[in-house]
Amino acid sequence: MPDAAAHLPFYYGSIARSEAEEHLKLGGMADGLFLLRQCLRSLGGYVLSMVCDLQFYHYPIERQLNGTYAILGGKAHCGPEELCEFYSKDADGLCCPLRKPCNRPSGVEPQPGVFDSMRDNMVREYVRQTWKLEGDALEQAIISQAPQVEKLVATTAHERMPWYHGNISREEAERRLYSGAQPDGKFLLREKKENRAYALSLVYGKTVYHYRVDHDKSGKYSIPEGTKFDTLWQLVEYLKLKPDGLIFYLREACPNPNMPGELRPPTMPAQISLPSSWAQPLRNLGPLNADGYTPDPVGAGKSRLLPMDTSVYESPYSDPEELKDKKLFLKRDHLMIDEVELGAGNFGCVKKGVYKMRKKQIDVAIKVLKSNNEKTVKDEMMKEAQIMHQLDNPYIVRMIGVCEAESLMLVMEMASGGPLNRFLASKKDEITTSNIVELMHQVSMGMKYLEEKNFVHRDLAARNVLLVNQHYAKISDFGLSKALGADDSYYKARTAGKWPLKWYAPECILFHKFSSKSDVWSYGVTMWEAFSFGQKPYKKMKGPEVISFIEQGKRMDCPQECPAEMYSLMQQCWTYRWEERPGFVAVENTIRSYYYSIAAKPENGPDPGDRAKAALP
Repeated sequence: MPDAAAHLPFYYGSIARSEAEEHLKLGGMADGLFLLRQCLRSLGGYVLSMVCDLQFYHYPIERQLNGTYAILGGKAHCGPEELCEFYSKDADGLCCPLRKPCNRPSGVEPQPGVFDSMRDNMVREYVRQTWKLEGDALEQAIISQAPQVEKLVATTAHERMPWYHGNISREEAERRLYSGAQPDGKFLLREKKENRAYALSLVYGKTVYHYRVDHDKSGKYSIPEGTKFDTLWQLVEYLKLKPDGLIFYLREACPNPNMPGELRPPTMPAQISLPSSWAQPLRNLGPLNADGYTPDPVGAGKSRLLPMDTSVYESPYSDPEELKDKKLFLKRDHLMIDEVELGAGNFGCVKKGVYKMRKKQIDVAIKVLKSNNEKTVKDEMMKEAQIMHQLDNPYIVRMIGVCEAESLMLVMEMASGGPLNRFLASKKDEITTSNIVELMHQVSMGMKYLEEKNFVHRDLAARNVLLVNQHYAKISDFGLSKALGADDSYYKARTAGKWPLKWYAPECILFHKFSSKSDVWSYGVTMWEAFSFGQKPYKKMKGPEVISFIEQGKRMDCPQECPAEMYSLMQQCWTYRWEERPGFVAVENTIRSYYYSIAAKPENGPDPGDRAKAALP
């Protein structure tokens, strides 16, 4: 997960208080001189270190459950940058306003913390082991689930530290500490047999002292009467800097003889051993609350179903044995069609069905062409099939193949939740803003994949985003899509045809030019539909009125419950000149950062759309 402060020039990462004070001394000790550093006490938190009247002041900044950041007793802000900007205008309880950032010296990067160096590998291994994924499906799952998984792996990271000895007795702890040299500060952490409690064993003056580690109801760890921490490894790191109730600092780790070697940095390919607490992974991990996880957002008491838990996350051809049979044209006797209609259109109807593969049967949606349709319609459907057959991504409805029998039939993955716009309109009172951000982030991942493959969708809209479930979206309907040549940045249509103008960028309407950048414009309109819970864009305007509206520099207003950050992204998507418009790599990165910033909030708690209210006194 990207650090919310990583881009700030005055952010130093994981440095000690003494180092922060040295940097401030070198910066001149002017009133209001400040820097930001990582907080050891709380996950995702920071410390604001500053100068006033030649004195140093340090203010912890905690990340709240709803994704906001606040100094104790102060107002909530959507990010550390916004918090610092606020305190530069108003001291609001600080010793003085922030006046001058103490920026890092040129070429110096923020210092990574203990957990930062292992987090990516731990998230990767957790996702791989939990859902048995590899390749692109694994990479997409890591991006999608990193914010949910990160806190789980953070709270178990101590189990991979050399000083953690697991469930051993007091006598065994003393035996290990007395083995070899016994310098002051030699230590280990062990698990006590009762109630999964912990103890810290420490050598001082050739004597071993044992300290109980308390674990309170809010999930915080501490030495009795000492400072409280979110995780055990944070507690240990802090006690290396300050005794905080111990007889001496923690200085030298007593290595666990049963731990397989030193941990290697995440840049090196390595099979890493996972903590024992992952033996039975939480398969239905949802956004995390103070206890680590939450029930499903509608309050039904069921575990939340994640994309990776569904049968349509990984490709049906991920098994090499099944891949042998992957062909565009399917055998009719392998296809069972239900009479239940899922939908209908001018082309014909969509029916439910089952397709029999070599090892398994999968649920499918079958697009059945009317028998009286003319040849051009059949040709268009075949083009759609050929395009879709080349695509394989968890956030795109996959084409299984084509069957020519009683009718021409396109066989696709099943996404039984229906179109996004209808779903949101019918569930307005149940769906949180964070849920919408999650779904739109998935759409951005699917569109980024299309951009990488040089495909232009040309019909991205909420009606063409289908849901597998409330937390899993797939892009569908590739009838207007075009594959660009390797050197082409855009496709030019010969005729206008019947186009969805309200979703089209100016260059599409005026010059018939289509590119991934024009898909970005459509993505902005799709976002607007999603955050307005399925309303139709541009109200009752006709096509020509929409064109005139855009030409005048006007854009649709921010939907009522849409966060400011998401409306800002819509406006970027609606940049008039396509050359200045962001691509999907940038769009996906922007919405991912925002999604990560709110993903740790409990779904049943306050909605991120209410953050402005939370900031009020």
